[in-house]
Amino acid sequence: MTTCFCLVRHGETDWNGEKRIQGQIDIDLNAIGEAQARAVRAGLAEHSFAAVYSSDLLRAWRTAQIATAGLGLAVSPAPTLRERHFGVLQGVTAQEARVQRPDVLHHHQARTPDYDCETGESLIVFAARIMGELGTLAARHAGQSVLVFTHGGVLDIVHRAATGRALDVPRDFSLPNAAFNWVEHGDAGWRLISWADCAHLQRALDEMLE
Repeated sequence: MTTCFCLVRHGETDWNGEKRIQGQIDIDLNAIGEAQARAVRAGLAEHSFAAVYSSDLLRAWRTAQIATAGLGLAVSPAPTLRERHFGVLQGVTAQEARVQRPDVLHHHQARTPDYDCETGESLIVFAARIMGELGTLAARHAGQSVLVFTHGGVLDIVHRAATGRALDVPRDFSLPNAAFNWVEHGDAGWRLISWADCAHLQRALDEMLE
């Protein structure tokens, strides 16, 4: 049986605007992000879901709470769907890292699969965490539709899994704040349905290019 997922990146934060790497640092939404979450709620009104899950990081959790208010959907915390831990790059911009840690930034931008940014997660470990959890949810909700609130890095991994794209290939698809991204899981594995639907939004920043 097929499980359908609607994956939503959290609303905008001040650090998104600054292009500052958030990782697992717990940053809240800004006013634009809250407005995006309300727009998500309006966009979700025409859909129905058997379950809703959210990363427990504040920016995703707040997006989920605002977006599901009044829709009769209870949100379950899913810590395993947190953003990747970017090690020593967390809290800095690419420009700052270019001065402070050019060696680490090089591996990050090259998407070296087994590099953990010193004290963080490698792409290999991160991908295993994300796809393992989504596989568990797919089995739990076989034949149903599931709504998930999460992060840009998580969506990057899911898109690659659904299209057969390697972890170290440069990204050529967008990851906007608060967009709708639809994938499904069935006997043949993961399949992309539609991506980066922003029709309900007035503004949506893309995830930092790596």
